[in-house]
Amino acid sequence: MVRSSSSVTLETLSDPRRKIRKVIMTTMGPAADGKLTGLVAATFTPLTQHDEINLSVIGPYVDYLAEKQGIKNIFVNGTTGESMSLTLSERKDLAEEWCKRAKGKMDQVIVHVGCLSLKDSQELARHAARVGAHAVAVIAPSFFKPKTADALRAFLTQVASAAPALPFYYYHIPAITGVNVSARDVIEGIESLIPSFRGVKFSGSDLVDFGQCVSHRPQWSFLYGLDEQFLGALAMGAHGAVGSTYNYLGCDVQQLMSAFEKGDIVQARKIQFKIQELVTYAIKLGFDVGVNKQLMIEI
Repeated sequence: MVRSSSSVTLETLSDPRRKIRKVIMTTMGPAADGKLTGLVAATFTPLTQHDEINLSVIGPYVDYLAEKQGIKNIFVNGTTGESMSLTLSERKDLAEEWCKRAKGKMDQVIVHVGCLSLKDSQELARHAARVGAHAVAVIAPSFFKPKTADALRAFLTQVASAAPALPFYYYHIPAITGVNVSARDVIEGIESLIPSFRGVKFSGSDLVDFGQCVSHRPQWSFLYGLDEQFLGALAMGAHGAVGSTYNYLGCDVQQLMSAFEKGDIVQARKIQFKIQELVTYAIKLGFDVGVNKQLMIEI
């Protein structure tokens, strides 16, 4: 089940199982550690057939990510988690359960708390701090859009003030929000407004903007969010990545990172091409949350 609207049903993917598996590799790479680096799985929100959140599967889900995919960090209630289609109560219940089940098994749980409403975002940030999140992330509001970097920084600053002790990340995804302010401009001087600022989840295709972020503030974590071109971001200095496909391709992408770190660009490119084949195939089917959830089942 998915909560957000979907043009492709899960049944649509019942036949191409062999094709999906054909383009997947099964090698294991190193997991992320310490500072927020390496792979971060953007988790799906499990739902029952009656469209209710299904908290009972989160424990096994955490175990699967840790044991089968080598994932040690998760990004909860983001785009992949259908956050904007959930109620505040549901988002709180999910955040609490993820934090509870991840304790001792995950290095970091980053909870996305962005909403259209500033007060709702602040409420979720305070809640994330109470239930043990390691960090919060915030997307730009997408209805009444901030038109300048100053306006967006002001919004982020007010959300961060609700949980000042938690590391804070800006979630940059202009294709979804329609907020086309460069991330480089957003982070300019932001540490004076948000002392807890620690980096950006950069889900945009502009590698020039991304590279300028990395070179401008190398001490922060800049995590890339377009799974199909992660290798390009690594070349620009990405510290890691946050993505939906890492729920089921974690081992493969960690092998890509390992090859890159060893200077084996040919092998890294080979793995990236295989991932691109899968993503390209999925895009033809819509590559929405329903498709992504089914890929996790099939693979």
